[in-house]
Amino acid sequence: MHELSMAQAIVDTVMDAAEKNNAQDVLEVTIEIGQLTMLNSEQLKFLLDVIIEGTLLENSEILIEEIPVEIKCQSCDFKGEANTEGSDHYLTIVVCPECGGRNLEITKGRECNVKNIRIEKVDEDA
Repeated sequence: MHELSMAQAIVDTVMDAAEKNNAQDVLEVTIEIGQLTMLNSEQLKFLLDVIIEGTLLENSEILIEEIPVEIKCQSCDFKGEANTEGSDHYLTIVVCPECGGRNLEITKGRECNVKNIRIEKVDEDA
């Protein structure tokens, strides 16, 4: 289950950014998860909720945006969202929706990024 190591890495990244910016509280964290990362968003969210207990992130809203697979087909030059029918959490099958080919360049869908962190800072003028 690589969701646990990924959840910990996300929390470490957010905590580091919060500390560097003198955050009093982390209000919201937006995470992008590409379909090809093979991360289960529900498991990731559950683990994040457990890991953030007792930290600056404890009361933050965790938003997960799922990024679909986008391709450029080398056979027919199609550019856009791939056909992933027949896929599951353990195996993503990617084919061109135009020609059914598999000679593809993946342009989106591998992301695992902390996209946005919204913090509350201590008023330094007070």
